[in-house]
Amino acid sequence: MSELNTYDYDLPRELIAQQPLAQRADARLLVVHRDSGSLDHAHVRDLPELLNADDTLVLNDTRVVPARLVGQRTQTGGRWEGLFLRVDDEGHWRLLSKTRGKLMPWETVTLHDETARGELKLRMIEKLPDGQWIAHPESDEDALTILGRIGRVPLPPYIRQGEMVAADRERYQTVYARRPGAVAAPTAGLHFTDRLLANLQAKGVGVSRLTLHVGWGTFQPMGAASLDEHKMHEEWGEIGPESVEQINARRAAGGRIISVGTTSVRVLESAAAGGQLQPWSGQTDLFIRPPYEFRAVDALLTNFHLPKTTLLVLVRTFGGDELIRHAYQEAINEEYRFYSYGDAMLIL
Repeated sequence: MSELNTYDYDLPRELIAQQPLAQRADARLLVVHRDSGSLDHAHVRDLPELLNADDTLVLNDTRVVPARLVGQRTQTGGRWEGLFLRVDDEGHWRLLSKTRGKLMPWETVTLHDETARGELKLRMIEKLPDGQWIAHPESDEDALTILGRIGRVPLPPYIRQGEMVAADRERYQTVYARRPGAVAAPTAGLHFTDRLLANLQAKGVGVSRLTLHVGWGTFQPMGAASLDEHKMHEEWGEIGPESVEQINARRAAGGRIISVGTTSVRVLESAAAGGQLQPWSGQTDLFIRPPYEFRAVDALLTNFHLPKTTLLVLVRTFGGDELIRHAYQEAINEEYRFYSYGDAMLIL
């Protein structure tokens, strides 16, 4: 299954969710049983009945930063858009840039807040070979302060062409988000509420946390025709000693480790690369594709993913290729809601 075109599927556009549900946990949940190959229909709110008391949920506590930037080229007045990625070791911003015409090094861009008021100038310093720009804001404020004032929620383009509304500031964020750094949400976690987490813990289900700052490459379609030729993007992640100790202890006692999202899978499997889950921190470019032996994940809660993406490859590798193909077709037939604001799948 190394050919990329085998990871394609047709999806009616009306099944791409444009708004989140009013109640997060009301999302539908397609339960996939790998042992029997059967499928069940439920809701995320049913998780306390679907999981066992000795199971452990692993949550990604990254926080989405308002990384989408809108403005104009200061000299020409031409429209400009950007996506903040990170601050580098020299204090410069790394970002993606889009505008008509050729942007020149040392040109400035005037960034606008949501009222279209020119707030701050950003000097473009150098374009890198991978398409990123090095830039520097003409301000003494730190990046998060600036972004909090003028940045916008970085919605994917299939949701309202990326144009946010005020409600997205809360809804495109998990209720347990803590550590700022992601430019896209770990979308499987968007379904959880404080009440649902409390109900799960009251049953005895463990909750462990880790961090993966979701990067811009996560949702990008793969360009190479073969999976073996794809160069995986890097993302920063971390799992601390307390989470590792809890996960290892509960697993040794017979409990299942249930990864909430593919982002949590990447950290767990990176941290278990030596065979045993250990505390870990750093950049990961792990590309999970067939054949792959999972070392730290027993079950997966995940949203439905775009065709020809590394996320879909990961899910089909974990769930079994034919079974997940069948599950996706079932979800389409039953008119599940797809992608970031859509419904979810639990692979047991």
